Amino acid sequence: MSTSLVSPDSDDVEVAARSLEGRSPEDILLYAADRYFPRIGFSTGFGPEGCVLLDLIGELALPIRVFTLDTGLLFQETYDLWRRLEAHTGLQIEGVRPVQTVEQQARAHGERLWERDPDRCCALRKVEPLREAVADLDAWISAIRRDQTADRADARVLEHDARFGLVKVNPLAEWTHDQVWDYLRANDVPFNPLHEAGYPSIGCVPCTSPVGPGEPARAGRWRQGTKTECGLHTLEPRSTPDVEQEGRQGV
Repeated sequence: MSTSLVSPDSDDVEVAARSLEGRSPEDILLYAADRYFPRIGFSTGFGPEGCVLLDLIGELALPIRVFTLDTGLLFQETYDLWRRLEAHTGLQIEGVRPVQTVEQQARAHGERLWERDPDRCCALRKVEPLREAVADLDAWISAIRRDQTADRADARVLEHDARFGLVKVNPLAEWTHDQVWDYLRANDVPFNPLHEAGYPSIGCVPCTSPVGPGEPARAGRWRQGTKTECGLHTLEPRSTPDVEQEGRQGV
């Protein structure tokens, strides 16, 4: 891997995105690891797609920082999967946590903020921790697919992320649900057992519920309102302007 890094401008990213369109996730990861080393990281939420990328990063022995946003509200099955994936891939997956514990957040904002203001809760427990985690990076890898939600339909395999001010790499943007699961099973990659219990999309315990027959895969997320994204993969901030300062205070 090259240790030199020249931060690309938007034109460079656009050219690279066009050349990488239609290429395999392995090719995209190899390009990104070489182009942005050592300032590149992968943030995984341990969904099926994230498990695929962890397996590929481990198999290719790529020098990519790997971390997860540990909100303190994850399912026990997710925490168990975290350790199983470390054993399977040989990777060390760093836990990035909010400034405030769940209890501190309750004291500062009231109990069960996720019910009253889920956007603020996600901003405090996910968006701002990610912003801190990628502050010293030039590129971050995500596991989103275009066919997951309307917000993700236009995702490029390589794109400029204005929210975090760096390049975003989406190696599985072109993949389908079936391709993901075919890979997991063919390579015996661990995945969350909740997926086989009616949870196709898994986030925090309070905001995740089983999905019924005929419902979209992400119908079980934030059922209490119209929210469909935590804010990591949307173009415009969903939180109120004072969230960043509140998150840093660690009340």
